[in-house]
Amino acid sequence: MKVLGDDTLRTIARELVATVQRNTTIDWTVRENIRAHLRELVKRILRKYGYPPDIQEKATQTVLEQAEVLPANWATP
Repeated sequence: MKVLGDDTLRTIARELVATVQRNTTIDWTVRENIRAHLRELVKRILRKYGYPPDIQEKATQTVLEQAEVLPANWATP
């Protein structure tokens, strides 16, 4: 995504990882309220950095899918 530039994309990625780490719980993959909260947080970060609105939904879904395979020890008890 050349529109945003590598530095901006790197910043977005770091903020997304930190946000997902802080907001996941052990059972977040089965609790829709937590998934909805994470979706909103991801979308907020993408908007903050001017991520193109037409692909925000796909990016949000991708972030959540990737978060599901992250180490279980990321989740807070």
